[in-house]
Amino acid sequence: MTDKESQLSKILSELNRLSDQQEKVTIELHELQEEVSRLLYSKSSEAEGKRIVEKPVEIDEIEKPISSVIEPDKPQFTDQKQEVQKPASPEIMSHEDSVTKKPQKKSDLEKFIGENLINKIGIIITVIGVSIGAKYSIEHDLISPLTRIILGYLAGVTLIGIGMKLKKNYHNYSAVLVSGAMAIMYFITFAAFNFYGLFPKGLAFALMLVFTGFTVFAALQYSQQVIALIGLVGAYGVPFLLSDGTGDVRILFLYIAIINIGILIISFKRYWKPVYYTAFVLTWLIFLGWFTNSYDSTIHFATALIFDACFFATFYATFMAYKLIRNEKFTGESVALLLLNSFIFYGVGYAILDSTTAESQFLGIFTALNAVIHFAVSMVLYKRQQVDKNLFFLVSGLVLVFITLTIPVQLDGNWVTIIWSAEAALLFWIGRTKAIPVYEKLAYPLMVLAFFSILHDWSFTIVDYRSGTDANVMPIFNIRFLTSAIFLACFGFIIWLSRKGNYQPAWPKGTNLNTLLSYVIP
Repeated sequence: MTDKESQLSKILSELNRLSDQQEKVTIELHELQEEVSRLLYSKSSEAEGKRIVEKPVEIDEIEKPISSVIEPDKPQFTDQKQEVQKPASPEIMSHEDSVTKKPQKKSDLEKFIGENLINKIGIIITVIGVSIGAKYSIEHDLISPLTRIILGYLAGVTLIGIGMKLKKNYHNYSAVLVSGAMAIMYFITFAAFNFYGLFPKGLAFALMLVFTGFTVFAALQYSQQVIALIGLVGAYGVPFLLSDGTGDVRILFLYIAIINIGILIISFKRYWKPVYYTAFVLTWLIFLGWFTNSYDSTIHFATALIFDACFFATFYATFMAYKLIRNEKFTGESVALLLLNSFIFYGVGYAILDSTTAESQFLGIFTALNAVIHFAVSMVLYKRQQVDKNLFFLVSGLVLVFITLTIPVQLDGNWVTIIWSAEAALLFWIGRTKAIPVYEKLAYPLMVLAFFSILHDWSFTIVDYRSGTDANVMPIFNIRFLTSAIFLACFGFIIWLSRKGNYQPAWPKGTNLNTLLSYVIP
């Protein structure tokens, strides 16, 4: 990709982001216009039949008094200032700053309470009220089960209708009504299936899929995360609400995979990160809960391995899309999310392969495959030069971590020491000579691992020597002597390179860590 194409891609991404922000600003401006209209209407009502004439108001900072005649719906303007006159009162005969700043703070608080807090509390009370009403009617057998369900659906449909009608003038309140209506729809469908058996499982499942689809559609139309989150939680809850313990787990995970793809596309399109985080947490919690309690290697081996890889790939691809297409900044939460996704996938995959004797021999290959996946991603990041270099270093670090894990998983004994020593020397050389501190820092843990590994090898050598097991071992040309020689050569190379004054260390000279390392590596 040429520089011009890269710049064009970045500009288009920025235009999409600004377009989304413009849409939100347009909605807020519309709400402010409504508030101004209501205030002007209330003011004109109070002044009906009476024209208010303001007397000249003297202000300390202005030598000449400013007098004006104000009509209820037409604020007057002067050459120096713009003022909205109100009926004469001692409270408003104050300095300009107190007139403009203090009401603004009060207005912001009132806006938050009136447009965000109260309406959400109201819809929660409505949903709880419908639930309590349904429960009360069940316990006291006031109406037939079919009537209860019909009334519940009517309540939900009514809220949707009211919400749609109010959308133009009361956008936020309309969105809250629709989200509450969808919560009622989920609950009533669950009650019809579980409490009364009015719906078969297939119909209840289909209805909840429709509700989920409509919720996602409404979230896009309203540009409201709260609706998407309700739809998301409802979608993940459907299989468990309708489960009778006899379902096929493959259908469950296929359903979750499809929901994930749709939801993550929406979260990326609208830049709704909470939706992405919610999908990530719920998906892995469901999968790990099933794997811990119900996994049977003789039945679920292939299913567990396939969907473990599927969920990992979905979240990994979404994570990279945010970084490469949205040009999202690299943060601490990015590190946590990438590491969690990678190690959950590896840990579950390792446990799946280790659960059977035949497949346990592929543990090293599986670990190396993880390194290959992250290496491919690191190459993509390397070619996209505008990507944050810290992301590239993190993914490259994962490559090294899984290569390091592959060695003891697949090999044993002296080979582990040899490869760890060589890897430490290579990383130290790259970090020191190419001025990439992160690689030098990664070399130090490998030095520690190689050191303890050689001690472990020497302990077995001493035991074998004392027991007479190695009586016929050829001097010099044996694996244990060669391992020690390679270990010394690698560490000698590291010491020689650290003494050269041509390169800068990872930690500046004079710092505590640099001083400590000067004793460890003389």
